[in-house]
Amino acid sequence: MGKNTLSTSFGYAIDGVIYAFWRERNMKIHLLAAIAVVIAGIYLGINRLEWGLLSFTVALVIITEVINTAIEKTVDLVTDQYHPLAKLAKNMAAGAVLLSAINALIMAYIIFGPYLIL
Repeated sequence: MGKNTLSTSFGYAIDGVIYAFWRERNMKIHLLAAIAVVIAGIYLGINRLEWGLLSFTVALVIITEVINTAIEKTVDLVTDQYHPLAKLAKNMAAGAVLLSAINALIMAYIIFGPYLIL
C-alpha cells in the first residue's frame, strides 16, 4: 500500500462503516435501537444535554460494534481453525459491545426515566 490522500483514507473508513451496517446483523439491531431512541427523544422533548449524552452513548455502541467486527474479520483472516486465543479475542471484542450496550440501557433509563414516570 502506498501513500493515500486524505480523501482516499476517508473513503476507506466510510467503506468500513457501510460494510458493517449492510452486512452485520448486530449493527442493524443497533441502528434500529438508535432510530428508536432518537424518535423517543424527539417525542419526549429531551434537552440539549440529554441529546449530547444520547448521541455519545449511541456512538459508543456503534463504534464498539465496528471494532468488534474488525477484530472478528482479522481473526478469521489469520486462522480458520479453532484456537483458544482466537476465541478469547472474539469473546473480548463481543464483551466490549455488550458493556457499551449495557451502558446504553443505563443511559436510556437515566435520560428517559423522568419523562416516563407518571
